[in-house]
Amino acid sequence: MFKENNKFEKFESKVWLSSPTMHGPEIEYVKEAYETNWMSTVGKNINEVERMACEYIGCKYAVALSAGTASLHLAMKLAGIEAYGMPKVGHGALEGKKVFCSDMTFDATVNPVVYEGGEPVFIDTEYDTWNMDPVALEKAFEIYPDTKVVVVAHLYGTPGKVDELNAIIKKHGAILVEDAAESMGATYKGVQTGTFGKYNTISFNGNKIITGSSGGMLLTDDKEAAEKVRKWSTQARENAPWYQHEEIGYNYRMSNVIAGVVRGQIPYLKEHIAQKKAIYERYKEGFKDLPVKMNPFDEENSVPNFWLSCMIIDKEAMCKQVRDDEKALYISEEGKSCPSEILDALSSYNAQGRPIWKPMHMQPIYRNNGFVTRYGNGRAKTNAYIAGGKIGKDGLPLDIGMDIFERGLCLPSDNKMTPEQQDIVIEIIKGCFNHE
Repeated sequence: MFKENNKFEKFESKVWLSSPTMHGPEIEYVKEAYETNWMSTVGKNINEVERMACEYIGCKYAVALSAGTASLHLAMKLAGIEAYGMPKVGHGALEGKKVFCSDMTFDATVNPVVYEGGEPVFIDTEYDTWNMDPVALEKAFEIYPDTKVVVVAHLYGTPGKVDELNAIIKKHGAILVEDAAESMGATYKGVQTGTFGKYNTISFNGNKIITGSSGGMLLTDDKEAAEKVRKWSTQARENAPWYQHEEIGYNYRMSNVIAGVVRGQIPYLKEHIAQKKAIYERYKEGFKDLPVKMNPFDEENSVPNFWLSCMIIDKEAMCKQVRDDEKALYISEEGKSCPSEILDALSSYNAQGRPIWKPMHMQPIYRNNGFVTRYGNGRAKTNAYIAGGKIGKDGLPLDIGMDIFERGLCLPSDNKMTPEQQDIVIEIIKGCFNHE
């Protein structure tokens, strides 16, 4: 139950979930594009951001594109052609084919599969990193053995169980597409995310840890794939003195102006990560006496970029909460709270939080798609004649992603938030549990 704290007032300026952090060099590179008249999808800024990305991340080739979503779309096209051959004009490279996808992610991870005519099958989440569950992935291959493409996302900048997932993917002769849109700068066993798949993507969207306001990149060690993406992204123009087209292309190349912003941002990535980590650790310390936990990561093998700090409420500390597709209702209870109540409380003080990504298998547009848990088919979770309902033999919910969504939320994680502002956010959340 939220207990209002009169010791502090509503924030005068909004405390954001995560907003762009500019440093100064960005405008100089944008100005350079303007003054040299390279207001186009070619230019020095684009060349430089591709070079810088390869150097920082450790891949051989980077292709700068208009969005991370555009990058994922072309990755899907590459993977589909590699797995199933060249489609007819007007048909997607994944047409009629199933693709295994992370379940708890933003829909931009999944929609590009559909752009190429594929059918996403969602793989449930595990509690250790909040990413794709290797056990569920193996079950998915048992159910759909002909699947040849897997899309793995790293939620909120936290690497998943890369080795376990990759071993299963390789065992079944499938292709890994890595969605590192949220995890630029994060490492797994000392290796940067965005390098583990055959085709990988990062994003520079407005609230990411590095932003160009928009933009993204396809990353790969495959020279031919990089060249193909560069061609597709500029309307698939052939080498002829006129516009000659033998393939379908797209207007997906990054602007040289946007690239100027990204070029000025990349040198500050380590600084941003350090700031985000400090925010995470301050929350962890501030919540140590509350019935909550921070979003987890594999401390032995991975270093997240801490893009968003999140929390999950212990089951016994949850008040009653009901959500439909548009609204949330809850009943306040002494000593308990829920994500909806906490988000309302934060909003009342002019601070922005957000629910955990609603799992894709719960989204209206994908409710008829396959969903696989550690026990197999997640669309058939209950049996009227067998006790237990939605709990597995291990005592955990059958649908892990749904459970995290119900009990979790994203906290204000803006790296311009002061320690004093964060302390107030912590006190507001303590007030939701009537905790002094």
